[in-house]
Amino acid sequence: MNTMVLLAGVIAGLATLGHFTAGTKMYLKPFKACDLDVVPKNVILSVFHYVSVYQILSSLLLIMVGVNFENCMYDPTMVLNFIGMNYAFFALVQIIIALTSSVQGGLFKMFQWIFWVLIALFIFLR
Repeated sequence: MNTMVLLAGVIAGLATLGHFTAGTKMYLKPFKACDLDVVPKNVILSVFHYVSVYQILSSLLLIMVGVNFENCMYDPTMVLNFIGMNYAFFALVQIIIALTSSVQGGLFKMFQWIFWVLIALFIFLR
């Protein structure tokens, strides 16, 4: 068992749960209700679901590797580093957007970067 990878998977799973619950309520539903052309609206809807798929798959993979790390039939380093880099760059992009946006206190209102940093950190600390 690799506790750091397992912890990253659990946090990723909780973030995925938040994506589907709070994310749908706070962001997706209001966005779908706004007055915007149907094409950009559906592109953003697709992006929301691309993120959903990525979060589900990466959470499951992290948990599986974390639980059964020693018995992996392959070296999971490349896959874990790929997932870690994804979450690290998600955090970086969100921090930059939060700091450069006109949203007052954007870094705290757009708080998802905290989860992304923790997930990446636990993967890299393995």
